Amino acid sequence: MDELVQLLTDWGYGGMFLSAFLAGTVLPFSSEAVLLACVALGLDPVLSTLSTTLGNVLGGLTCYWIGRAGKTEWIEKYLRVDKKQLDKATRFIQGRGSWMALLSFLPVIGDALLVALGLMKANVWIVTASMSAGKLARYAIIVMTALGTIRLIN
Repeated sequence: MDELVQLLTDWGYGGMFLSAFLAGTVLPFSSEAVLLACVALGLDPVLSTLSTTLGNVLGGLTCYWIGRAGKTEWIEKYLRVDKKQLDKATRFIQGRGSWMALLSFLPVIGDALLVALGLMKANVWIVTASMSAGKLARYAIIVMTALGTIRLIN
């Protein structure tokens, strides 16, 4: 795994995009490690945050569209979201709507939220906008915290 993080870090913005895309799906991957390494190496923090956010949103949309397809066997097999997790996410979303995608950055439940929103045929534009806002805020906080730590060290 360390070699993959190093390779993606070497790819710069493209590596950040790819790592965030992978992490946006249900694949166990840490886009934060690549993002922080690239920022520490001197890549532009704003462009880093934007490329990581874009990759993660597109990865999250794959979860949404698989849910939208409504094939529960795909959801369980490819996304590894079990029925219990999906039912929990669906109950959580009931009555709250598409804006719940704002919380899709949360570990474990975030992917299930997006799959459930797809199954519920939630408005894709609202899902995309709210998911983007949540993921952008998360990555921006991570980068600002890292920059503050780097300044303290120097």
